[in-house]
Amino acid sequence: MSKKRAKSYRKKIDGALATPKLQEALHRFGDAYLVSREKAFSGLDFQELRSNISAMKKQACIDREQLQQQFIDQATAAGATVYRAATADDANRYIAELAVKKAAKLVVKSKSMVSEEIHLNHALADSGVRALETDLGEWIVQLAGQRPSHMVMPAIHMFKEEVAELFGRQTGKEEPAEIEHLVEVARNFLRNSYLEAEIGVTGANIAVAETGGIALVTNEGNARLASTTPKVHVVLMGTEKIVPTLEDAARIIQVLPKNATGQLLTSYTTWIRGAVPCEGGDKELHIVMLDNGRSELAESEHCKDALNCIRCGACANVCPVYQTVGGHVFGHIYIGAIGIILTAFYHGLDNAAELVKACIGCRSCVAICPSQIDLEEIILHLRETIGDKEGIGTGKALVFRKVMQNRKLFHTLIRAASKLQKPVTRGERTIRHLPLFFSPLTEWRTLPAVADTALRDCFDKQEQKLAKPRYRVALFGGCANDFLYPELGLDLIQVMNALNVEVFYPKGQNCCGIPASYSGDKETSVELARQNITAMLEENPDFVLTTCPTCAVALKQNFAEYLKDSPEWVDRAKVLAEKTVDASSFILEYLDGADLFKAAAKKEKVTYHDSCHLKRGIGVSTQPRQLLQSAGLDLVEMAHADRCCGFGGSYSLTSHPEISAKILADKVTDISKSGADTVAMDCPGCMMQIRGGLDKAAVQVRARHTVEILAEALRNKNIQA
Repeated sequence: MSKKRAKSYRKKIDGALATPKLQEALHRFGDAYLVSREKAFSGLDFQELRSNISAMKKQACIDREQLQQQFIDQATAAGATVYRAATADDANRYIAELAVKKAAKLVVKSKSMVSEEIHLNHALADSGVRALETDLGEWIVQLAGQRPSHMVMPAIHMFKEEVAELFGRQTGKEEPAEIEHLVEVARNFLRNSYLEAEIGVTGANIAVAETGGIALVTNEGNARLASTTPKVHVVLMGTEKIVPTLEDAARIIQVLPKNATGQLLTSYTTWIRGAVPCEGGDKELHIVMLDNGRSELAESEHCKDALNCIRCGACANVCPVYQTVGGHVFGHIYIGAIGIILTAFYHGLDNAAELVKACIGCRSCVAICPSQIDLEEIILHLRETIGDKEGIGTGKALVFRKVMQNRKLFHTLIRAASKLQKPVTRGERTIRHLPLFFSPLTEWRTLPAVADTALRDCFDKQEQKLAKPRYRVALFGGCANDFLYPELGLDLIQVMNALNVEVFYPKGQNCCGIPASYSGDKETSVELARQNITAMLEENPDFVLTTCPTCAVALKQNFAEYLKDSPEWVDRAKVLAEKTVDASSFILEYLDGADLFKAAAKKEKVTYHDSCHLKRGIGVSTQPRQLLQSAGLDLVEMAHADRCCGFGGSYSLTSHPEISAKILADKVTDISKSGADTVAMDCPGCMMQIRGGLDKAAVQVRARHTVEILAEALRNKNIQA
């Protein structure tokens, strides 16, 4: 089943990648969104705002039963009829029976992702009731026979020419592809439906326990018409939308439009409480409170923070995978990173399995989430769950559990690979072409060859003459530094020695475990954490340096999480975390080392690529830039400096190389347009990806680690002296 599912999913990916207009639309929106969002939050402390929302939503999850009952009591007292629906079928049955009871032929709907979640339109159709979407984007996708490709902007994937063709089929004439005209067509076509409909259905952005009322936050007047004109108004809402007070609701409204679309405010914020009298009899308000997996999610230790979501959709706005393949591929009903998690609980793990694997783990979604949900960590947990259920595959299981856990065997095989690769390297350090079924890996980038001599085997040959070193630090090399780029480790020795710091290389260290973790193999991750903690703390270093931010995340954050149930190990993991520092931060902040490099480098333009785990994993971004500028380099910022390069470890090699290739192509374009001679970065994985992409595209820009550039500057300084 999993192989068939994966094959079907790859066909969807191929279809999306073959549609360049899709990428054009999503990239254009994504770029404009970031600019608008920055302006919208100008003068506000986003971190404080998101912390407040997160704390409130977490407490609301704890108090959910009490808040739900309070909401029901208050809403009922105000004249509403409240129905608690345990499942999607239960909610559909209630609304469909209500429609039949009212002899409804037409239901007008405002935008509601919950109605998409339960497939309400199909349920109404089965009861002989027509559901008409009145939100412009929702109407467009309804006419196209599609589902929304974004939670806030359902038709963001479509161009005006496509919409004009759809509308023309409704009006029976050719419609100009002009936005104002198309909006007018929709308005004229939909206007009478509000008067004809017997029932109006809306969602609810927020429900307030203390009042029993709801809030609708919209940019179109259709929500007000759908909720007021028909005699029956049905509110379909998930139970997680309930907040304690109006003040809490105001906190969400302050942030929601800014983070969703980059607007200061939406056009309409509508508060509805209770049924109101209307001509021809009292108006009815029915509130359907849907569970459908939410209680199970609330009880999940690892995943419950997903209920903090306020449905801004920003996690998709900044996601490189979403911008590459769109929401119809990177989504089931709900879209993007949050959609992966909600799909697992609302529609089953099987429907989420391929989406989980499609996430590249760049943490862009985590950085922008207004509710502080660590989406990546939850998705990694789901990978573990899927790995436990379906297995991680025979090949990966062999590599991780039989090879990688056995350090000596792992390193012996890599050394053997350095000899076996000779036919495809021909004496070069680069693999330009691979034979047979491996050939796709070098179609869009070159790959680095395994070094003839690993860093661990040449490290001690580098003489370090320091009488009284300031610090004695251990280097955690990581697989790429150790076996692909040993020269990077030797450059680090040179830089550290120049700052009177001695470096040693613990030979018992192994892979950091991130590749296993990202493949859903927690068993291997835990074993590697134990091995590395033992190796790195054995000689009690003053600090542990890394040249790889992914490894830094493992040492600083993951090890303690993996071993949290073992008091002895978790304490040692915390010691290692406190000692671990990335190389650039150590030079700048612990050694005050910028002066050493002043005006040392040759004059050239350098642009900087922010590695995902460096900037969004451990919060380092300005430090490498300061060091590069101190060395006298002309730093020019490229567009989208912190957008993922598409590497993602095994993501670019075995999981989704086709998506990786497109993301890399965007990065290469941005680097080329910067006009820089060199692109700097602090991640060997990014260096492998970007260097290979530049090489394949014949773009004459060097790709270098910041440490390599600083070592070059020192050598240049010595030559000049």
